[in-house]
Amino acid sequence: MTIRDRGAALSPWRFIVVFGVVSLLMDFVYEGARSITGPLLASLGASATVVGLVTGAGEAAALGLRLVSGPLADRTRRFWALTIAGYALTAVSVPVLGLTGVLWVACALVVAERVGKAVRSPAKDTLLSHATATTGRGRGFAVHEAMDQIGALIGPLTVAGVLAATAGGYGPALGVLAVPGAAALALLFWLRARVPDPAEYEPAPAPPAEDAAPRGGEAVPALPRSYFVYAAFTAVTMTGFATFGVLSFHLVRRHLLAADLVPVLYAGAMAADAVSALATGWLYDRVGPRVLAVLPVLSAAVPALAFTDSVALAVAGALLWGMAVGIQESTLRAVVADLVPSRRRATAYGIFAGVLGVAALAGGALTGALYDRSVTLLVAVVAAIQAAALVLLAVLRGRNALR
Repeated sequence: MTIRDRGAALSPWRFIVVFGVVSLLMDFVYEGARSITGPLLASLGASATVVGLVTGAGEAAALGLRLVSGPLADRTRRFWALTIAGYALTAVSVPVLGLTGVLWVACALVVAERVGKAVRSPAKDTLLSHATATTGRGRGFAVHEAMDQIGALIGPLTVAGVLAATAGGYGPALGVLAVPGAAALALLFWLRARVPDPAEYEPAPAPPAEDAAPRGGEAVPALPRSYFVYAAFTAVTMTGFATFGVLSFHLVRRHLLAADLVPVLYAGAMAADAVSALATGWLYDRVGPRVLAVLPVLSAAVPALAFTDSVALAVAGALLWGMAVGIQESTLRAVVADLVPSRRRATAYGIFAGVLGVAALAGGALTGALYDRSVTLLVAVVAAIQAAALVLLAVLRGRNALR
């Protein structure tokens, strides 16, 4: 018996939209916090190296721990529990971050917020996938992502307003984010009560599909070599990518922007993220993987512009950073599906998330350490790393591994 047979009040589209509101509220929370992570840690005595290491470690946790949380969700089938636990960790970590005056505690809370994302993401995407099976997965996930971006814009702008009103008070700016966090959790519990098993949205597989399922003795295909070369390309280009924490550290330390304006710039970067993701995704479907060459070029340009003493150039660099993130979060993952057979795709995505996580940690630490030593050296090293990434991409295309 399906949800529809039992006459549930929520259609698949309503489920997606309500879940989208949950994500909007939580993006409000954690994107608001991330927009001021660099200046906040700096106010507690952190160096650029510490900021880069902590923000890189956070991204590594958000990606790498999915190697554990994904299989855990599949094995236990506790999708709602993991989703709620992950959101709760974020909702608690962010307001508490504004209360602490100790650097190491603040660093731990920054990482904890990202751990919350790692815990919830595989389970949340599975819950959504059931509803999108009937609405169309492309359209369903697109609506959810669009609502995410609304929260990613509102959060930093709200934090900027509170910082301006309180003369730079990080406690009130992060404390106000407890409100959307609590609302998101309340809505999530309500949604679970209304739709305890979203798998019932999804039609049962047809008999021919069951007949075509692989037999027990059939060998599982190995991941292709091109996938590992592609993962290497991704690792290299991410290793030469600065985090927004280091960028915002520079903007405030050099007095290019007031701390209350940094979240406004972050909101602009999120808008650039959305436009870039849509544009490169559209181009990838039409011209293929050659569009990926844009990513190393953008990544090399970011420090060359963002770490100058010109406000206009630094702002331009931050917007290019947002454009690069948009490619990382959309088009990079689309390529994996084209490289790997469907039966190994979940494994491939898990490994890929781990690669991204390790590279993000290395990139944050490297760019932060180089910034402390010499901005000129930072720009040169990042340019060399991104040139190597372009070479790897050319090797892939030359072997026709990417079509």
